[in-house]
Amino acid sequence: MRIGQTALVAFGGNLSHEGTSPKEVILAAVAEFEHENLAITRLSPLYETPCFPPGAGPNYANAAAVVTLRHNQTPADALAALHRIEARFGRVRQQRWGMRTLDIDLLAVGQTILPNREIFLQWRDLPTSEQRSQVPQQLILPHPRLHERGFVLVPLADVAPDWRHPVLGQSVAEMLAALPEAERAGIVPML
Repeated sequence: MRIGQTALVAFGGNLSHEGTSPKEVILAAVAEFEHENLAITRLSPLYETPCFPPGAGPNYANAAAVVTLRHNQTPADALAALHRIEARFGRVRQQRWGMRTLDIDLLAVGQTILPNREIFLQWRDLPTSEQRSQVPQQLILPHPRLHERGFVLVPLADVAPDWRHPVLGQSVAEMLAALPEAERAGIVPML
C-alpha cells in the first residue's frame, strides 16, 4: 500500500449490536479498517459521554483515530469505506442525531476543504434549529461541527492535538480549550 493523506476519524455509539456493548462495537470496528485498506496509526482511549439531550437514551462510547489513506484513495472513497464498516455493525440511517450502534465520522483529511470554503461556511453557520432536518448531499470537510463537540475534541486531543483546522486556524488543543465547560462535562475515560 502506498501511503497517502492522513485523515481524522471519530467513533461513537450507544446501542449494543448482536449482544456486544458500544465499547466492544467500536473496538471491533477498528479491526475492520484493515479490510478497507485504511491504516489506523493512532487510536484514542474510549470515553463515555452523556447522551444528548439528557435522558434521551443510554450514554455514548466515543473515540478518535488518525488514519492513513492509500495514495490513490480520495476523501469520498474513505467515507464510503467508513459507511461500509458502519453497515457491518447494524448502522441504519433513519434519524439525524438519533441513537445508533456505530457512527464513524470522517472529520478531516489533512488540510482539505470540501467542496469549497463557501459551502463549508454555510454548513458551519447553519442555525441549530435547521441542523436536525438538513443533511448535506455532498461530503463537507472538515466536519462543520467538530469544533463545537466535546465528545469529538476530547478523544481527538489524545491523538492529534496539533492538527490545525484549515478554516478556523486553531489546533485541536486550542479548540478544546475554547470549548465551554458544559460541553466537556461528563466526558470520562471508559474502564
